Amino acid sequence: MLLKKIIPTLALVVAGSLSSAAQAEKLSIAATAVPHAELLEFVKPSLAKEGLELDILVFTDYVQPNLQVAEGKVDANFFQHKPYLDKFNAERKTDLVSVGQIHVEPFGVYSSKIKNLDELKNGAMVAIPNDASNGARALLLLQSAGLIKLKDPENILATARDVSENPKNLKFKELEAATLPRVLPDVDIALINTNYALEAGFNPSADALLIEGVESPYANLIVTSGDKKDDARIAQLVKTLQTDQVREFIQEQYKGAIAPAF
Repeated sequence: MLLKKIIPTLALVVAGSLSSAAQAEKLSIAATAVPHAELLEFVKPSLAKEGLELDILVFTDYVQPNLQVAEGKVDANFFQHKPYLDKFNAERKTDLVSVGQIHVEPFGVYSSKIKNLDELKNGAMVAIPNDASNGARALLLLQSAGLIKLKDPENILATARDVSENPKNLKFKELEAATLPRVLPDVDIALINTNYALEAGFNPSADALLIEGVESPYANLIVTSGDKKDDARIAQLVKTLQTDQVREFIQEQYKGAIAPAF
């Protein structure tokens, strides 16, 4: 008699579990590996408990994550700051929007040839990102060190053509951001985004010859398409990424290499 009572009960439990699994919502998000995908992996279990299954797609470049969202193939992405987003929208005629800022990745100057920027020789080769917003960010950092001056000292879209003073006759080589750590042996210095510096095994706070302060305006964003800006799933993701638990994880995991922006 007892067995007959238990079997229907177990059947109800299994059916309930299957029903819950079937009802779990999914959210796809494109990200670069470090630290973006790592932060998403950290919150993935919490979101799963709340009924949201996170599908994290890792990319190695800065173009495809935006194109995937713009084309509706992915719900959101996590890799970029606002100057890059604005420039991308203007050039590609896309309608991508920020729905929340998560952290700042201080931009840094790295070298395998010198230990101090004072050692930089006349005519030194400087590698910078070839996308407009990060290239300008690199030039602004060099300007802050007194190595160059720009025609407009606050132009966040400046290019090497906007350098008005260059006392060391620095030569600029514009390359895909992801390749910059690999070209260090071939240049005197390279200005590298923190995510790629971390992937290459650098500790930005210890290895960078010069680094932005955490007050940098280049906060990394959760971005989606205009028609999904009010999507409850994306709002849930942003809310979870902006918790004290994530703040503590950032501080403990990255030791100042990145900083919370919320």
